[in-house]
Amino acid sequence: MDFRFEDVSPEEVERRISVVEPLTDSVRDLIDAVIRTNADDDSLDQARREIEAIVARLRSDQKPGAFGVPFTRDLVGMPWGNAAMGARNAIAPPLRTASVDGAMTAEVTLGAAYEGPGGHVHGGVLALLLDQLVGECASDLSSIPHFTGTLTMRYLRPTKLGPVSLHAEVTEAQGRKVFIHAEVRDDEGPTVEGQAIMIRPKDFPGHDELLAAISESE
Repeated sequence: MDFRFEDVSPEEVERRISVVEPLTDSVRDLIDAVIRTNADDDSLDQARREIEAIVARLRSDQKPGAFGVPFTRDLVGMPWGNAAMGARNAIAPPLRTASVDGAMTAEVTLGAAYEGPGGHVHGGVLALLLDQLVGECASDLSSIPHFTGTLTMRYLRPTKLGPVSLHAEVTEAQGRKVFIHAEVRDDEGPTVEGQAIMIRPKDFPGHDELLAAISESE
């Protein structure tokens, strides 16, 4: 897996974010505009040519493969290509998580790009977001990434497009396994319930081991 360290300061991380997030927001707006536009064929063709020119400009200098997950020397992760929350990924809504009273929560607005049944969120999108949330919840326990062993979801009713809230909390921990209950809500109440078993990789170094490895490399 592409976990790597970058020797950058918190200020540099913020500077990079301040440049790339507005660009990603613009691409996210573009996706929404393409879905909902009523522009005529000539306007669509002109837009395509302009977009192709921008794509060529951005591809003139880019890294190969995926973005990966860089970490700073303070163990701050930069998962900016992540499909659920990546700062560089316009597919991501994006999900922004917060640790509150031992639980992990998130608020997100899901518009036309996330539609499944008319006017409602695609079930696979909700699975993506819950998968990310339970991973964040498990990893918050020890500052070590956990990966999904199982994620079981029960769809109670369709989730309306618009503001959605998510909640996850640990119910049990056994060795490398963490058990989590999660749910999704729209403005009318719960729409999805989920149960996850998250697993810490067997050979992944702990927090103190990572810090020691960084010190030894200096």
